[in-house]
Amino acid sequence: MLNMLSDPAVWRSFLEYRQFQGHLSPAKVRALSEFIDTEAYLPVVEKIRGGASFAPPKKSAISKINSGKKRIVYTYAENENWVLKLLTHLLQRKYDRLFADNLYSFRQGTGVRDAIRRLTGTPGIRYMWSYKVDISNYFNSVPLDRMLPLLRKTLAEEPETARFLESLLANPLVEDKGALIPEEKGIMAGTPISTFLANLYLAHMDHWFASAGACYARYSDDMIVFASTEEKLAEYIEKIREFLSEAGLTVNTGKEERTAPGEMWTFLGICYKDGVIDVAPVSVEKLKGKMRRKARALVRWRARKGTDGVQAAKAFVRIFNRKLFENTAEHELTWVRWYFPLINTAASLKIIDAYSQQCIRFLATGKHTKAAYNFRYADMKALGYRSLVNQYYKKDIDAEEDAAQTETEEK
Repeated sequence: MLNMLSDPAVWRSFLEYRQFQGHLSPAKVRALSEFIDTEAYLPVVEKIRGGASFAPPKKSAISKINSGKKRIVYTYAENENWVLKLLTHLLQRKYDRLFADNLYSFRQGTGVRDAIRRLTGTPGIRYMWSYKVDISNYFNSVPLDRMLPLLRKTLAEEPETARFLESLLANPLVEDKGALIPEEKGIMAGTPISTFLANLYLAHMDHWFASAGACYARYSDDMIVFASTEEKLAEYIEKIREFLSEAGLTVNTGKEERTAPGEMWTFLGICYKDGVIDVAPVSVEKLKGKMRRKARALVRWRARKGTDGVQAAKAFVRIFNRKLFENTAEHELTWVRWYFPLINTAASLKIIDAYSQQCIRFLATGKHTKAAYNFRYADMKALGYRSLVNQYYKKDIDAEEDAAQTETEEK
C-alpha cells in the first residue's frame, strides 16, 4: 500500500474521486492538483518508507456551537496531511469488508442519508422503543494499549503501513502553542487516519448487533438501537455499556436519550415521530443561534462603518443564502443538499424562515416591535431573500407567497 502513495496515477484517481464526491472546494482542488503535478508527495513518502515518523501534530481547541466546551483536534503539516488523506482513502477501500452494514461513518457508498432512510423505513419503527447514545470524547480517549494490537492484527498483510501508523499514534508529544508537551491523544481527532480507526475500534460491537438482528446504527461515536419491548431495549443498553467499558470508553450521559413507542427520537440531526421526518430541534436551535450571533455582529459592523440598516440586512441575506442554498466558494454542505432529501415536512423550515425574517427586519429597521413590519416581505425579496419552505416544495409560488405575507403584515 505504501508503494501506491508514490504512484501519480493513484493520486490523480484520488483527486477525481474527491471532486466527484464534492469534498473539495475550488481552492482545494487547485492546491491538490499542484501538489500532485509537482510530485510534492514523494519526499513525504520517502520519509515513511525510510522508517521516519512525522513531527508531532499541532493541537488546537475548537469551540463547540451552543456550548462553552472546546473540541480538541490535531493536525499535521499540509503535505503530510495530503499523504495521510490518500493513505486513509486506500485503507477505507481495502478494508471496508471488515465493517457491518449498520456502520455508516466515513465509508464509500453509504452515509447519514442511508442510515436515516434505513431506520425510518424499518417496518413498525413507530411502535418501537429506542436508545440513543454518544461516546464521550471518543477519538481522543481510545486507549492505545488496546488500539495498537488491533491495528497490527488488521494490517497483518501491510506491516510497513501498520508500523508507520503506530509511530504516529505512539508518539507521546504534541505541539501546543509552539511548545512540545506530552499528551495522551488516542487516535487524534482531526487527523485523516482517525476516521478509519474510529470505525475499526468498535467494529466488533457493530457486528454483534448485526448478528442479533437488531435495528441499530452507528456513525462514529453516535449510536442508536431500537427494540420491540422495553425489556429487550434494556438488554441492548446493557450490551452497549458492556462493549464500551471493555473498550475503555465512557458514555456521554448528557446525550443519552430513551424513547417509548410514539415518542420523537432523534439521530444525526433528524427527528422522527409517527412517520413524520423533520430537522431535529437541536439543529434548528443551532441555526437560529448562528443567525442571532450574525445579526448582532452586523449591528456592530453597521455602527463601525456608519452604513444603513438595509445594507446590514442585505449582508445577512447573502451570508445565509450561501449556507442554506448554495456555497460554491467554500463548498460547504448546505441545508438544502443535506436535509431536503430526508425530511417529509416543512414544519421546521417554517420556524427558520420566520426567525430569519425577524432578524432581517430587525437589521433593516433597528426595531423588534411591530414597527419592524414596515420593512415588508417584498423589501426582503428585493435584497435576495429566499424562503426555505418555498425551495422545499420546489414550485414557483411567488404571487401566492407575497399575498400571504402581505395579509400577515396587515394583521
